[in-house]
Amino acid sequence: MYRQGRKPEEAFPDRNWLLVWEEPREAVDAMENNLSDRLFKQFSLLVYEQCGINLHEGKKALLQARLNKRLRLTGISSYEEYFKFITSGANPGEFVHFLDSISTNLTYFFRESQHFDFLDGVAMPELIEKKLKDRDSRIRIWSAGCSTGEEPYSLAMCVLAHLPEVARWDLRILATDISTRVLETASRGIYSEEKMQKVPPALRQANFQKISNKNGKPDFQVTPHVKRVVTFHRLNFKEPYPFKGLFDFIFCRNVMIYFDKKTQEELVNRMAGFLSPGGYFFVGHSESLTGLAHKLSYVRPAIYRNWVVD
Repeated sequence: MYRQGRKPEEAFPDRNWLLVWEEPREAVDAMENNLSDRLFKQFSLLVYEQCGINLHEGKKALLQARLNKRLRLTGISSYEEYFKFITSGANPGEFVHFLDSISTNLTYFFRESQHFDFLDGVAMPELIEKKLKDRDSRIRIWSAGCSTGEEPYSLAMCVLAHLPEVARWDLRILATDISTRVLETASRGIYSEEKMQKVPPALRQANFQKISNKNGKPDFQVTPHVKRVVTFHRLNFKEPYPFKGLFDFIFCRNVMIYFDKKTQEELVNRMAGFLSPGGYFFVGHSESLTGLAHKLSYVRPAIYRNWVVD
């Protein structure tokens, strides 16, 4: 049974999640009994201890709306009973559904295009020059909070465009997120025509195959040469990381805004420990490392570096 003050790894030893929280579009469902302040604090503490997400009072209505869906689907009649149900340790599958239900993953190809312009015009030419000078073929990139895969596939397309002799390079992009649901979508690599609107025509032609979906409408599937360089993995930022090597670029965008300052600082410094000398760290344009103690150097808005090049 989960208890306040108990270590998350003791309460749920098999958990491995990263939660991304954004405002829903649907209206909050009406219920006769509102979520009490006491239970809201219990759910909030549970999410914070497991994922590091700080659910402040302004998220109470959102949490209630998402809980209502789970209560209807499970047939459970009260928030109290549902809290006991997901924290008893006997229903791990429903805990996954709970976290999935309160996570919303907003993303699209080449989101925040300034980052990809910088990658294309500055970071990749610098990296290739250094790698060739050092006779090093290894390129590693981490897309943290990858959602349904648009970000890591965008990175793959951008980087591969700089590697005409791709066989000589050891390129790997690690893409991590909380949800089995979004990771399954990302692994399939199939997107609707609407999702492809931000992909330039030349990149669309080079990196996607047009297929028909069950409704006879066109979908676009990521080609094998792009998919083979991207690995999807479920990861919780608060748990041990399943890798030891360093990354040339880390994209952690539009994730940290959902953490409190203490967790943000811990996360940035932990990630920075996996950033190569000279490596770039990207955050969302609505985020900043201002006010956090860290060793990264400011480059331009939402872009930092592990050290300054003279």
